[in-house]
Amino acid sequence: MPADEIRGAVHGTAPVPLSVLDLVTVGAGSTASDALRTSVELARLTEARGFHRYWVAEHHSMPGVASSSPAVILANLAAHTDRIRLGSGGVMLPNHAPLVIAEQFGTLEAMAPGRIDLGLGRAPGTDGATAAALRRSDTLNEGADDFPQQLAELTRFLDDDFPDGHPYARIHAIPGPVQGSTPGGVQSAHRPVIWLLGSSGFSAQLAGMLGLPFAFAHHFSAQNTIPALDLYRETFRPSEVLSEPYALIGVSALATDDEAEAARQVRATALNMLRLRLGRPGLFPDPEDAARHEFSPMEEEFAASFTRNIVHGTADEVRAGLDDLQKRTGADELMLTSHAHRGELRLRSYQLIADAYGLPAA
Repeated sequence: MPADEIRGAVHGTAPVPLSVLDLVTVGAGSTASDALRTSVELARLTEARGFHRYWVAEHHSMPGVASSSPAVILANLAAHTDRIRLGSGGVMLPNHAPLVIAEQFGTLEAMAPGRIDLGLGRAPGTDGATAAALRRSDTLNEGADDFPQQLAELTRFLDDDFPDGHPYARIHAIPGPVQGSTPGGVQSAHRPVIWLLGSSGFSAQLAGMLGLPFAFAHHFSAQNTIPALDLYRETFRPSEVLSEPYALIGVSALATDDEAEAARQVRATALNMLRLRLGRPGLFPDPEDAARHEFSPMEEEFAASFTRNIVHGTADEVRAGLDDLQKRTGADELMLTSHAHRGELRLRSYQLIADAYGLPAA
């Protein structure tokens, strides 16, 4: 697998390649259709500005997040872009049969050859009751514990290499390699690039042992970032995929023309996360609603702790914060996720960050 399917190019004065993580945020007063249109605009904008990849994250039962079906969204983005890598950040593998994911991402690979990433996580991406409904099982820990086995099964479906005698040896994920070995068949040499995602040490160690690229969720697990990256690098074994470790981190970042507007939006982000943690998820709140909310002392402490990990402010402030974070973690790539009540603010954030780093003009 060519290294450039994983490693991106550095543009302008950015310290490492820059990418995008999209949760397809739905703000109060807008619709999922509005959010999905913003995603198309954002994918086209960031492709034009030299961002390396664009990932969509699987979430469920959250009114303010319209990314429950990454493969469907990615198919739409593939139809509106030409070069930027597209992928899942991630698909929560225990929620799905490996064969289904192999078929979905094999289809995406056929739509956008050489551009598809398959980022995999082992968390449910939702609450326990919703996870049970997705999996039709109440034994939720079983899926997480079986993640290495599920990953191995998915990889064999993608490579079409179950050994003789295996119960699945005669089952093929299509589109997939079997089409190239069928008489008269011609099959692309590409297949989706597998990434492991994590917010703790489990996936970091597994990615290292398998020689796979690793993506860490710094945006909601900042205290674990450096330990997890250290563990990944320490356990890394060269593979056919990678000769040396490659790790990106997800970073919550919001740049605005006015510092006060960034603070208003970040306050709304904190309220949104607070409601989620309290089991009352809703649409992304209007900053005016957040300003009127009376935070209890405990809520205020949570909000302050949460917002400390959001790089926000003017473009220059965000650039300085991202540079510092990359230097502290040694991340090989920064994947930026911007949360704001209105889609145009999210678009503006990426424009400002691109300008601050001197990325190619749109």
